[in-house]
Amino acid sequence: MVNSSQSTPQHIAIIMDGNGRWAQQRGHSRTVGHVKGVDALRETIRTCDAIGVAYLTVFAFSAENWQRPPSEVIFLLRLFRTVLLREVQEMHRNNIKLKVVGDLAAFDQDLCRVIDQVEKMTEKNTGLVLTICANYSGRWDVTQAAEKAFAEIGASKLQEKDITKRLAMAYAPEPDLLIRTGGELRISNFMLWSLAYTELYFSELNWPDFDEPALQEAIAAFQLRDRRFGGLSKQASKQASKQASKQASKQ
Repeated sequence: MVNSSQSTPQHIAIIMDGNGRWAQQRGHSRTVGHVKGVDALRETIRTCDAIGVAYLTVFAFSAENWQRPPSEVIFLLRLFRTVLLREVQEMHRNNIKLKVVGDLAAFDQDLCRVIDQVEKMTEKNTGLVLTICANYSGRWDVTQAAEKAFAEIGASKLQEKDITKRLAMAYAPEPDLLIRTGGELRISNFMLWSLAYTELYFSELNWPDFDEPALQEAIAAFQLRDRRFGGLSKQASKQASKQASKQASKQ
């Protein structure tokens, strides 16, 4: 369970994988799993809001998902629209700010209108920032950021910060914790630039089974990590300082 004396991750990102497998294991169509996955997302949002997570980002529809059977793609997009309209009122009441990022030009005008509607309704909220990544690709994100930076600055002067501040999620800090459900051990082209020092947590649970205790377990595991960001641990740093001081006193 989560240790309240340890820091809660400020930003959690989740690859919600395993909806289709969850359904097929129970003899249902894959679409049943996607519907059930919405319940898991709702519970995750409530938990993150309750424990003080500031940013929650979920991978809902990747740029590669267009390769799925057309009937499943149509269902996913219709479900996305329905969920946005159905859930936005409760999110708004709970002071949640909702954002949708990705190459949205690929969606039809009606879905784009709904996305714009729900974002505007919640844009002044000051609580949890929920980002839904739809038709999103980490490579697309870096490419579009680089194109903007090149147009505005020029290639010869580009720095890392010029890319970072033009990413689709430049408004959020980099994720502290990435959770992937479904048993797969990869990040699948998700937030490639921003995950450089993110702690990774992989769960064997399919997404519809990823409930509050599972999320609490993931956060508890995160709290046990020693995040060094390329440096030394606190203990190792103290030892190195002592050794340096001893060496200096001998000279």
